Formats: sequence, structure tokens, C-alpha cells
Amino acid sequence: MNKKRIAGVVLASSLALTAAFTGCSLTPSNENSDMNKVIATVNISEAEGMDTFDTQLINNFKSAVGTTEIYKSELIAYYVNVGMSYVNSGYGYADVFNMLVDGLVENAVITQYAIMYLLNDKAGTGASSTVLNEYNSKATYIEKLEYLLTDGSVSAEDPDKEIKIAKYNLYQTLNSAIDSYEEDMLEEDEDNAGTETHAVPDGVDAEVEDYYPANEDKTLNYGVYTGYEGNLISDSGVYQDDMLEGSNQVTRTKAYNNFISALINNELVDPSKDALRNVCGGIDNDKAGIAYIQKEYVSQLENRVINKYYDLYEKEQENKLTDDNKYEYLDAFYQSQLESQKQSNQNSGFTSTMDSLSDTSFILYAPDTESEGTYGFVYNILLPFSAKQSAALTTLQTQYQDDDEESGYTADYYIKRNDLLKAIQTIDQRSAWFNGTTDYSFKAEDGFDYYDGGDANRTYLFFENNLKNSSQYEPLEKYIGQYSYNGAVYELEDGKYQLIPNKLGIDGMLQEFKAYIDYVLGGEKVTFDNSYDPATGNDGYYTSLTGETLYKDSTADKKEIDYENFIYASGKVTLPENDPAFKAGLLYKDSEQYKALAAVNELQYAYTTDTGILSKYLGYSVNIGDSTGYIKEFEYAAQQAIKAGPGTFNVCAGDYGWHLIYVTYTYNSEGGNVYTPDWEANVEVEGTFENLFYEWVKSNDIAEISTRRRTQIMTQFNKDNTVSKKQEAYQDLLNLG
Repeated sequence: MNKKRIAGVVLASSLALTAAFTGCSLTPSNENSDMNKVIATVNISEAEGMDTFDTQLINNFKSAVGTTEIYKSELIAYYVNVGMSYVNSGYGYADVFNMLVDGLVENAVITQYAIMYLLNDKAGTGASSTVLNEYNSKATYIEKLEYLLTDGSVSAEDPDKEIKIAKYNLYQTLNSAIDSYEEDMLEEDEDNAGTETHAVPDGVDAEVEDYYPANEDKTLNYGVYTGYEGNLISDSGVYQDDMLEGSNQVTRTKAYNNFISALINNELVDPSKDALRNVCGGIDNDKAGIAYIQKEYVSQLENRVINKYYDLYEKEQENKLTDDNKYEYLDAFYQSQLESQKQSNQNSGFTSTMDSLSDTSFILYAPDTESEGTYGFVYNILLPFSAKQSAALTTLQTQYQDDDEESGYTADYYIKRNDLLKAIQTIDQRSAWFNGTTDYSFKAEDGFDYYDGGDANRTYLFFENNLKNSSQYEPLEKYIGQYSYNGAVYELEDGKYQLIPNKLGIDGMLQEFKAYIDYVLGGEKVTFDNSYDPATGNDGYYTSLTGETLYKDSTADKKEIDYENFIYASGKVTLPENDPAFKAGLLYKDSEQYKALAAVNELQYAYTTDTGILSKYLGYSVNIGDSTGYIKEFEYAAQQAIKAGPGTFNVCAGDYGWHLIYVTYTYNSEGGNVYTPDWEANVEVEGTFENLFYEWVKSNDIAEISTRRRTQIMTQFNKDNTVSKKQEAYQDLLNLG
């Protein structure tokens, strides 16, 4: 599992590099000297340490800190990037600018502390004077920060990775800002972007933390494209893949000029001093550049310095958390949570508890249930009635309404509904992933494994970044990604697609269901009950329902519907339920239960029109023995499936259409502890309960510890003798509005 940074930078960067700039300046004066006014100074070397360690840290490295001056230009840039949104939300200018000044001061304090901490870490057991002398020998503040971020150990595989990440983050932001101006210039027709929408899995196009595009020699393969010499498209590395359609050197230089003009209008760039065409000057080369861009690079480096400090500090805390791999603290915390849930997870409210399940909210204890009852989660692939069929169904409901019947309708209603069910045809619902606001589709290349249903023309998949570029993008959770679009796809000249989807009835849907799960699991894993065969269907289902067979006892005064009549097909995916690690490894990606539920979840995205299910962690929560609040046909079919355990599926009819219900997880009907943790064996195994629980505890505990540490640093070092605010330098901003 990739480590998520817990304690990030405190209001750190003033990356005001977007097209949000207006044409006018906030400052009434046109004199650039106004922007160069110092609004605050910070020097924590004058403070006392929090403890013996901090006192020694300051004594050894105080000369590395010096005085940080915060300029009015930084405050203006920070306002444009962050503060403007607060003012637009109704906050007063004075409150906003005071908050921003506090944020800039806090960032400076933490940066100075982090610098001393990293120098101490570099020194290790050696003499502090050695690293201090080397640090102080650097000519510029940029070089000093880069020194702190360089791993000087012989074993370092990528010693300047942190520096390249800082540059990549800055260059990405610059390209994005210039893109915004160029888009307007290219007059891209926003109407060309489709208006269709369809939910996508969590994590689509999410980059791996601390990623940067690298060449084979691990140099940064990314540059800023301005259109000027030295920053041509050929110099921009992998940005070329993201270049706007229709972009050329002329449109790019105009867009870049407009961007620079916006900076000038906000008095962040001085055209009389800055080399406006050399956007990376002083960063990637020794030429003169733009002072503001260099400051933004400094902000990125300071971000990395602060994050590196927190990484080191949090690692120390992690070691305490795991008790040197004895996990006593973790197990004690688990036991306390377990005891708490034993008291709170009573039968009546357990489904509410289930609804909160996630990889940061765990169910450790399940209550007893009466008789054969239990609890579980189900996925739901809804194949709906068409608009015309729905209108016909409404007519039937009016025609065959009977308030004396338990369901409100006569038997003839259900008999007639069967005729409509037989005619249902569904299609792949993912057209918006082609023609929506974002085109997520890609044509699978030779050698890429995917399911085509035996149709060689089915070659389109989705989310290429996540599926094919694991070095840059996070893998998708509970989503295999190998189910091709079910239909013909034709790319049009305007960049859109003509889609001709294949139509599926319920039997065709079940053929796809079985075939795809078998494909993912690598064998004949899906079996149907009662000799049902999706290739031939079950025509008898539609004719077997009569006024006699609908009820459990058609002669009773109060006739009770036998909902078994509405189950069209059922079966099971063979899963290793007897494996002790079955439930604990539910989200372990190499397990068959994970692959099966991920395949079914992908089919949900492809076919279900029940979009609410797509936001559920493991599906809808269902209990047995009580009313669930779902329609009766669905309730009965889901409860019957849950009785049979994970991997079971039922297909039932209902007033919305066909429901293909798949059981993802169940709890023991006898209740008790859900897991028997084996911390040592499984904490490092991604997707196991132990791993997820540990990551959750670690995130919460370390976040709390880091937040407390940050507060301690600010309390100790944000004092009158270390911080001086010069309000007169920005009083004009406080008076705005």
C-alpha cells in the first residue's frame, strides 16, 4: 500500500499560476517597490527549544536559519490562489488577509524548524559542523534547499528524486496555467464536449504519490512549453502527450504572453528586470529568469523539505506504534474497538453499522441472529424496463390494482408483468466514457489481456492510465478493467464516437456474467442451479405463473405471495470459503473472492441503471428475518442469496426490471468476532484486514501526533522575539472592501 502523506504543508504555497488572474491589480500603486515591502520576518533561532533535543538542534544549526523575509508580493499571490475564494464566499478582506499572513508565517516557522531537523538527520552520528559548513557553502537559498533534499548515501538509487518532484509539480502547474489561456485562444468549442454522464470508479487518473516522469537515466522527462526557444514542444518531454489539440508555436507563445501579462498586471513580475522568455531561468539553467517563478520553485522545495521532516518524524512514531514488530499496541487497540462494538452492535441497528463499512471503518463484531438469519452485502445489476415498457407497466398497475391483496395487485398483474420482463433488452451503459466530458476509452493493443466475448470487434476498454501505467497511476479498487465495451465502436472525424451497442436480454446478460467471471478467475467457476442454461433460457418461467401458483396457499382468506416465483435463475461462483483467510483477505487482490467481486462490480458499471449501488463499499446491506425496506421481490431474492453465502447470485423480477443480485460478503449467523487477527503474518499484505486496520490506526494516530507536533512547534517558535509582523506594509489590503 502506498504511504499517504499525513501531515502536509501548512498553507504553504502561493502557487497563483492559474487563469484566475483578473486584469487589474489589488494594489493601488503602480510602483513595483510596493510589492517588495516586507510584511513579516521570521527567525526561530532566537527561541528556546521545546526540550533537550530541540535546544541542541538550535544550538548546532541556528546559523543555517537566518531571517526569512515575507514580501507583499507573496501575500498578493497567495490571495489570488487561495484567499479570493474566501472573499467570494462572503469573508471580509481584513479577515482573509490576516489569515493569509498567519499562514505564510506558519509556513516559514515550520520550514526553518524542518531545515534544522534535516541537517541533523544528514549529520547522523557525525559532526554537525560538516553538514552545516556544506549547507552554508551553497551560494543560493535554492541550492541550500536542494542540498537538504538530496540523498547523499552511496546506496541511493535516485538521490535527487525530491528535487525532480518539486520541479515537476511546478512545471505541471505552469503548463496548466498556460493551457488555460491557450484554450481560450483556440476557441475550443465546449459544446463539442459531451454532456452524457456516468459514474466512474474511485481513483480514475489518480497519480501515484510523489511521481515524476523520468527518462531511463532517471532525469526529469518533463518541461514547460511556452513556444519560445528553449521551451519548445520538443523540449517538454511527456507533456507532448497532453498538448492541446490544435496547439502550435504561435498560439502557445500568445498564450504564454497573456499569462505573463496577468502576472505583470498583478505586479508579480517586473518586465524591466525579469527575463520574461526564460521561464525556467535559475531553475533548470544558469540564465537570468523570472524572480516570481523562482520564488514559486522555492515554495515547492520548501514543501518537500517540510514533508521530508514529517516523513522522518512520522517514521519514528511508526516504530513506536508497531513495538518493533510485536504489535502489542495495535492488538490492544483492536481489542478495545472489539469490546466497544460488542456493546454497540445490537441486532436492531446492525445494518446501519454495516452501511458505514469502509477501509477506514471496520466491523469487528456481529450480533447473533434468530434462527437461520444473518447479515450480508449484495451487488445489484438492474436491467430496467424501457420507457415504453414502464408506461405499459403503469397501465397494468392501474388496471389490476386491488387494495384487498397484500401486494396491492391481483395475480393478473404479475402474470402480465412477465410478458414485459421477457421483452427487456439492455445495452452497455458506458457511452459517456466515450462521448462525455472526458474520453476515458482506449483501443486495446495486442498483448493486453481483455475479455471480448468472442467478438474480435470488441476492442475498446477504459482508464488506460490506471490499467497500463502503474508507475504513474494508482490501480483501481474493486475493478478489473478487462471487460470491453459490448458493441461496435467507430471513431468519427470530430473526435467523437458512433456506438452501436449489442442488445442483451436477461439470458444474454447471464451469459456475459458467467463468461466474464470465468475469464477473470481462469476456469469454470460459475454454475447455475436447477439446470438453468443461459444459452437456452427458461421460457417456462414466463408461463408457469398463474393465479394458483402465485400464492403459497391460493385458498387462504389472506393469500400470501410466494416470492420464489419471481426468482428467474440462481447460482454460485465457487470460492474457497473454507480457507481461514477468506474473510480476512476480502480485499487482497490475489484472492479469488476479490477478483470475483471486482469483476461483478465492473459489470455493474457496464450495465446497471441502479447508480446508487456504484457508491457502495461492498454493495447494499441486507439482513434476514426483518423487513429491509427494499421491494419485496428484491428483499426475498437477496435474503435467500445471503443464506447461501458469498459468491451466490439470484436473478429476480421486480417493478423496475430484472435484478441480478450477487453476494459479496456475509457475517456468521451465530455472531461473534468477525476476525482472528494475525498481525505479524498479514500486516504487510495489502488488502488483508490486518493491513487495512493497521493503516487506519497508523493514519489516525500519526496524524494526531503530527498535528500535535505542529501545534507544539508553532506555540514554541511563533513568539514576539522570533516573528515580527509589519502591518503597515499591508494595511491597504486590510482596508479593501
